[in-house]
Amino acid sequence: MSELAEQILDQVGDALICADRNGEIIRWNRACTALFGFSAEEAIGQSLDLIIPEHLRAAHWGGFDAAMTKGTLKLQGRPTLTRALHKSGRRLYVEMTFTIVKGDAGSEALCAVAMARDVTERVERERAASRSS
Repeated sequence: MSELAEQILDQVGDALICADRNGEIIRWNRACTALFGFSAEEAIGQSLDLIIPEHLRAAHWGGFDAAMTKGTLKLQGRPTLTRALHKSGRRLYVEMTFTIVKGDAGSEALCAVAMARDVTERVERERAASRSS
């Protein structure tokens, strides 16, 4: 990868996570460290379970395996709200977009990429407002 492309991926404001076909983290940018609390050294080589709350893991892996097999996603590029885990154990609300990266000429899926941003404050504020009305 070119040096510029590497700098862009590392410096974008959203967390960028790339996982191989087995769900092992292979790319973790600075924004991931800020969002989830794990350094790149701690995260790379680990399962995505590192940031997925236990109660969501079965659904996650069902969707992940289907996406890797089919090479497509239901949510392709559309943001979805979900929960994630911080290194401290704190639960976060994150808005994520996902894509499957394929080899040349649309061959098989090589990896999955997610872009994430913390929306915990917004979600908690909206929930508090709806409870008080």
